[in-house]
Amino acid sequence: MTEAKVVKDKGGAPSKYKTTHDIQAMKLCLLGATDKSLADFFDVSESTINSWKIQHPSFLESIREGKEVADANVAHALYHRATGYSHPHDHISNHQGDITITPTTKYYAPDTGAAFIWLKNRSNWKDKQEVEHSGEVVTFNMDFGNKTE
Repeated sequence: MTEAKVVKDKGGAPSKYKTTHDIQAMKLCLLGATDKSLADFFDVSESTINSWKIQHPSFLESIREGKEVADANVAHALYHRATGYSHPHDHISNHQGDITITPTTKYYAPDTGAAFIWLKNRSNWKDKQEVEHSGEVVTFNMDFGNKTE
């Protein structure tokens, strides 16, 4: 049996936190919510969201779980976009009132932009090159003999 963490009441207004916020926060994070958007949804400040994370471990775990799943889904989609993919597709057509359904396969070519993003984030690829130059730099006076007085 686990012990409940007792939080000393400091006075002031009662907390707006409810245990139902845990599942709501997880669902919102699955949709890409940030701590700021959670605060807006629950009509509290972002610092209150941070306090709830400390005071209610189940709330923090719900947020973590939702964000991890959402990030994994995006990474999966980006990977497929980067490498190319195919999936079954039913082509539906209507010719003179006759509806036909033709099973096909849709193909998506690899996307170099998505591949670059994937590699940059996973392998520490850089989008700029650093070039070292050693040697002497020579400058010339291009005055061509024009005198100024």
